[in-house]
Amino acid sequence: MNNDLLLASDYTKHLERMNVSIFSSVEVASKLVAKEIAKIITEKNRKKENCVLGLSAGSTPVQIYNELVELHKHQKLSFKNVIIFNNDEFYPIENNSLQSRYRYMHEYLLDYIDIQKKNIHLLDGNIAKEKIADYCKNYEKEIEKAGGFDIQILGVDSAGQIGANEPGSSINSLTRVLSLNHSTRVGKASDFYGEENVPYYCFTVGLGTILKSKKIILLAWGESKSKIIKRLVEEEQSDLIPASCLQNHPNANIIIDESAAAYLTRIRTPWLVGNCKWSDKMVKRAVFWLCEKLNKPILKLTSRDYNDNGMNDLITERGTAYDINIKVFNDLQHTITGWPGGKPNADDSTRPERAKPYPKRVIIFSPHPDDDVISMGGTLARLSEQGHDVHVAYQTSGSIAVADDEAVRFLDFVRDYAQIYEQDKDIAEKSYMDAVNILKIKKPGESDSDEVREIKAAIRRGEAKAACRFLNIPENRTHFLNLPFYETGTVKKKPIGDEDVQIVMKLLKKIKPHQIFAAGDLSDPHGTHRVCFQAIEEALKRLKNESWIKDCRVWLYRGAWQEWDVAEAEMAVPLSPTEVTIKRLAIYKHQSQKDRPLFPGTDSREFWMRAEQRNENTAKIFDKLGMAEYQAIELFVKYKFDE
Repeated sequence: MNNDLLLASDYTKHLERMNVSIFSSVEVASKLVAKEIAKIITEKNRKKENCVLGLSAGSTPVQIYNELVELHKHQKLSFKNVIIFNNDEFYPIENNSLQSRYRYMHEYLLDYIDIQKKNIHLLDGNIAKEKIADYCKNYEKEIEKAGGFDIQILGVDSAGQIGANEPGSSINSLTRVLSLNHSTRVGKASDFYGEENVPYYCFTVGLGTILKSKKIILLAWGESKSKIIKRLVEEEQSDLIPASCLQNHPNANIIIDESAAAYLTRIRTPWLVGNCKWSDKMVKRAVFWLCEKLNKPILKLTSRDYNDNGMNDLITERGTAYDINIKVFNDLQHTITGWPGGKPNADDSTRPERAKPYPKRVIIFSPHPDDDVISMGGTLARLSEQGHDVHVAYQTSGSIAVADDEAVRFLDFVRDYAQIYEQDKDIAEKSYMDAVNILKIKKPGESDSDEVREIKAAIRRGEAKAACRFLNIPENRTHFLNLPFYETGTVKKKPIGDEDVQIVMKLLKKIKPHQIFAAGDLSDPHGTHRVCFQAIEEALKRLKNESWIKDCRVWLYRGAWQEWDVAEAEMAVPLSPTEVTIKRLAIYKHQSQKDRPLFPGTDSREFWMRAEQRNENTAKIFDKLGMAEYQAIELFVKYKFDE
């Protein structure tokens, strides 16, 4: 089997109404799509024809555009015969606004290739209101004049939106301005530093225009897209899922990574569509699925339950229902531990963590200054309470997530403090007034000055220290790495670089940890968690020959966006009601993120609510499977070092 493309037989795909290709990683998939685009450009150029591309903005196609730029620079791929149209644009919006699609297309692609200016057609968010109707008609005429799209690159949101076509859009719709619904505006709030700054309208190429494309590639990465991918691929076409109209297109292709494929039947429940390779993990997943479907605990499942639900071959291969039930029950029970650092002087043969050494040196890597307590605050409290040498490493400053009025509030405190104690009053007053004046003229979403960014970073550092103090972690064990990839002052970040990796390596070599906890949450909408983990992963690869690393285990937690599937979890740390309260209070220390976080995503709940409800729901799953009843549970998966 090709390790990059996850192949499947036609039979196992028989529920899928579209051509779906699942890749092992975003990087691999992006390279393939970029090569496909380059191939079409080259073929068209050979025929002395133009190649017409319809392109989308957002985080999904970024790596494709990076690959195209690399092909232009190093393999002399020319774009002189390419005509580009983009699919959507906010309205009204200035071209140079950080959130504009116009600026995005230039920053990620157009400024780095040899495309002719006359061949660039980007929707204009500045057009006068009375000219919109004619402008949209002319945009359609320009697409038609160019010969229609040779290839259309699309992303999809969690509601099935393509372009900016909202649920209910007509399958015959053309380029137009439409009103963004509430859920869409909430989803865009992070990019605009608050929902109130999100435009109410948007230009979009219509579904009818998209469906005229000769070839369509829809991309989706990450678990946050997995449910909508299942709906648009396996369910009947519906106006409520705009992307499902692609089922009618003769050359539409869905390109996704493994995470986005998680809910497809052939991935989630492959035993229902064909022969299944029954690994221990697959058996566990199937048994848990059966328990949920029948509302039975593990030890009450019968052979008839297995046979009546498409799992008779599991009985044939693994023995009786009793044998399977006992094995899965014991395996799940052995993941549960109240000693996440290992229990000293105890038999650790069936525990997820080893007893020795004790105490352990532990590093918890936190992408932002609150991910540690949001994601594993109960486990962090346990590690500290049980006497381990716990260090917390905050990988980024988190400064862009601090609202402007929070920065002013803290500067006001500094000013008043200086006046009370008559210390540096003039400096404090000037700092306050400078910041206030800068923020007064700052536009929504505009990057902060270096001074304001440092003030906001200081706020996040203070909150992180307060949370650590609350959990009895001394200040000399809190580390603020400020990885350079993040410190751009905008939502857009730099790629991970050697400087980032070196900073992580330096800390690892200094501490020589026995345990590392890192964010394995790749559903973070801005990708910071993903990049932070790449820095850790690369650092570990470079340090693989160090003697201490052979005695180091790496555990991955999930953040505010997603929880591990119970079938994947290899360590489950139960929390009592008291420990749930401790975790909540630790999260409360991050006051700048409380009440109304600047980057909420589509979930309006506060982070402590998300975390608490997620942990309690996990405990309910364990309870229904037949485990002891706990108040809450935090889950972890062991990272496998490359050989």
